[in-house]
Amino acid sequence: MIMKGLLCLALAIVSEVFGSTMLKLSDGFTHLWPALGVIAGIGASFMFLSFSLKSLDLSTAYATWSGVGTALTAIVGFIVFKEAMTVKMMIGLVLVITGVILLNRSKSQKAKKNQTARS
Repeated sequence: MIMKGLLCLALAIVSEVFGSTMLKLSDGFTHLWPALGVIAGIGASFMFLSFSLKSLDLSTAYATWSGVGTALTAIVGFIVFKEAMTVKMMIGLVLVITGVILLNRSKSQKAKKNQTARS
């Protein structure tokens, strides 16, 4: 069940990055197809995020979705749109990803302690 939640979370992240990329391409919603891509991407993102919450904790899922989505969107901006990437920005992205990893690890360690205590 958790694997299905993680798959839905991954799809939510990819959909959110797609929607954010289309937001840039829509140029303030002045281009139809990218504007429709925004609606589809963000809609799919929230749908998959809600599916992931059936088996994942809200705090873990939302922090992962927003943190990884932010990092991937920044990378897309750098690669696709040739946006600037400074050392401070790279450090910030590393800190965001590190925060997501620490949050997820602390949750898994807490779950292991609880499971050991019940045994």
